[in-house]
Amino acid sequence: MASSGMGYGFRNAAKTGRFLITAEVMPPKGGDPSHMLTMARRLRGRVHGVNVTDGSRAVMRMSSLVASTLLQREGVEAICQMACRDRNRIALQADLMGAHALGLRNILALTGDPVKAGDHKDAKSVFDLESVRFLKLIQQLNQGEDSNGKPLTDGPLDLFSGAAVDPQSPSWSGLQRRFENKVKAGAQFFQSQMITNFDRLAKFMDEIAAGSGRPVLAGIFLLKSAKNAQFINRNVPGAQIPEAIVDRLARAEDPLQEGIKIAGEQVQSARQICDGVHLMAVRREDLIPQILDLGGITPLKLPAKSSLLTDLSHPHPKPRSLAS
Repeated sequence: MASSGMGYGFRNAAKTGRFLITAEVMPPKGGDPSHMLTMARRLRGRVHGVNVTDGSRAVMRMSSLVASTLLQREGVEAICQMACRDRNRIALQADLMGAHALGLRNILALTGDPVKAGDHKDAKSVFDLESVRFLKLIQQLNQGEDSNGKPLTDGPLDLFSGAAVDPQSPSWSGLQRRFENKVKAGAQFFQSQMITNFDRLAKFMDEIAAGSGRPVLAGIFLLKSAKNAQFINRNVPGAQIPEAIVDRLARAEDPLQEGIKIAGEQVQSARQICDGVHLMAVRREDLIPQILDLGGITPLKLPAKSSLLTDLSHPHPKPRSLAS
């Protein structure tokens, strides 16, 4: 079972207005979770929660529910991503009840990438729900009802649900409508897709997120080389890495260190605009503390004699007014 009390540190930090710091790990492709756990241990004391992906880009990996549970056994608070692509509403509810029973409290509700983008192109998609209706379902379960409005006879759930957002979406009206629908459906926090245009992020915070009362975390991605950046631009839907960044990586004597420096600069920019950062460093999660140091983010202050990633006193610069 998960450690007693584990699962509330991220929620407490969000509810008390802390500058939120999360990171992402991929579950293993196989039965050995040792690499994932090694990377996650490096993040203890540096982040409020660690996202565990659920078939990101429709590539098959270990269950995010199982991988999240393994993380929490290591004293690392998990944010369990759950996608609608592979489950109908019966399976989604079953997994959410299982997550609650295992001590998982944070769920990132996702529609899921299309199967054709992944490594099992002949698989059948489900998409019984999409992210907005999925968020409404979580809200129902928290209120003690299933998707049919029938009571949960063995008690309600207590899940802290979040959603994804893409401030760089080309459709401004669509972005606003989607964000507002997710807030109404019960989203308590938002993690963004990879951000490279911080002027666009600032506009989103000013004109759409302002007044929502929901923290928004900017997605910061560690680019390891110019080739890596070009691959992402070609293969990741919505990715918009500017040529200036690609050229900077191409000119660098040590592209990985240059990528770390770029990510640190982006963390500094995000600190002045939004409510937190979500760091993605595929299979190099061990470098995230270095990125945070460069971004001016000091280690979290953990309660004495606690392994929880709880932070109720971590100082951070006051974000600029969202009304400015």
